[in-house]
Amino acid sequence: MTVLRLGAEQLTLRTGELAELLADTVNAGASVGFLAPLGRDRALAWWRGRADAVAAGQLAVWAALDGAGRAVGTVGLAFPDKPNSRHRAELVKLMVHRDARGQGVGRGLLAAAEAAAADAGITLLHLDTETDSPAEHLYRSAGWTRAGIIPDYALDPYGVLRPTTLYYKRLDERADAPAR
Repeated sequence: MTVLRLGAEQLTLRTGELAELLADTVNAGASVGFLAPLGRDRALAWWRGRADAVAAGQLAVWAALDGAGRAVGTVGLAFPDKPNSRHRAELVKLMVHRDARGQGVGRGLLAAAEAAAADAGITLLHLDTETDSPAEHLYRSAGWTRAGIIPDYALDPYGVLRPTTLYYKRLDERADAPAR
């Protein structure tokens, strides 16, 4: 597996396979903001909408590529635009294709995003994930701290209100890392 940070042009070139990944993730039951069934056209439109944010530096996106070069996972970091919050970023849309689960793809993506955040001078990451989802085990085992649960936060892919768990992770402050 190779983890690659995608620029806006690379993201645009890979929207088809990223759309397939998003649809597979949602249709397999993962709560990443969409309802099932999620079709290719809606998934394509969503990914196409991310390219401008990547180009503007508001969003960083990584793709995990399998041996054939196909995107089997992705994760993003969303950077706030407020001056008082430039030290933090939100980990967003960690997705792994159901055929690639259990192979370290999620862990590799998480490690790449955390390392890039630290290199960019980010000292605090945060995320939310559906309570009791398989992703919670990954975050806990990677050193993330549970901050709390919000009940009835979002609909799962099948339209049922579910709670979300908030997590954060402090990154090592590095004197050599420039502030964003």
